[in-house]
Amino acid sequence: MIILTDAIIYACILIVLCLGLTLTYKITRVPNFAHTTFAILGMYMALITTHVYGLSPYHALPLAFVVSGGVSLFLYFGIIRVLQRRGSSDISLIISTLAFDIAMIGVVNILADYLAQDLRVISRDFTLRSYDIVIFDLPGVLIASIVMVGVLIASLYYLLYYTKFGISMRASIENASLAQVFGINTEKVFCISWFLSGGLGGVAGVFMSMWFQGDPSLSPLLLPTVFAGSIVGGFSSIYGAILGGIIIGITEIFGTNLLASTFGYWIIPYRPLIPFVFIVITLMVSPKGVSHIIERIREKRWMTQ
Repeated sequence: MIILTDAIIYACILIVLCLGLTLTYKITRVPNFAHTTFAILGMYMALITTHVYGLSPYHALPLAFVVSGGVSLFLYFGIIRVLQRRGSSDISLIISTLAFDIAMIGVVNILADYLAQDLRVISRDFTLRSYDIVIFDLPGVLIASIVMVGVLIASLYYLLYYTKFGISMRASIENASLAQVFGINTEKVFCISWFLSGGLGGVAGVFMSMWFQGDPSLSPLLLPTVFAGSIVGGFSSIYGAILGGIIIGITEIFGTNLLASTFGYWIIPYRPLIPFVFIVITLMVSPKGVSHIIERIREKRWMTQ
């Protein structure tokens, strides 16, 4: 039961992170290597909310969304957009997100030191699991994460297909220059999309704090898993990000448990190899991910009818 709970919570968190990563990639075609840092910021917003203000970690959700979204918006508008206007190459843009991630790790370390030295708060290798609630003998984060994913998917679907902003976003993704000709403010669309992406990362971080250990060094360890989820699902597909998060999250938890029970617990530290294996297999078999395979199957069935 504990393994199943771990797998569901982990998969839900990865879905949210993969959605945010895929969203910014679809908008600017730039893989954001600083994306998992937004989740770490969310974890520390939850830590501050509980230990400084004495509230529940769930009260940190709006704060984490705004703070992480604001940092993401700064990354796009203050760095990526500036480099794009100067004609920087795609490689330069990718390196800039990596450099920003390194800088943000330093900022989070400073925050952790301040919390530990000035406020006497345990700010490294912490967990807020004891601050969680219990619902029907189940951890509240399990129920809340499932509800969060369901609401998020429904909200994104409504946003993309039933609002003017969603139409503008899809038009900007398909052809930004043509969208501008039709009077769409693509710059505004891109900014809001990056803000939403960072905000989703912050929300995921709040849920992470109630089940995993938080630490400034967690971002580089989490990044390959999030990229694996987006690549497996299909880096340019929103719904593929959902599939990728489910596949990687469940497989990583159950696969690690199976390998540990078969070969011994010494193998657990090698758990990060599982996402890398998925990345290699996906790039060799179907570089466009599982979503592309599903689309091809649907097309073949439609043609045979």
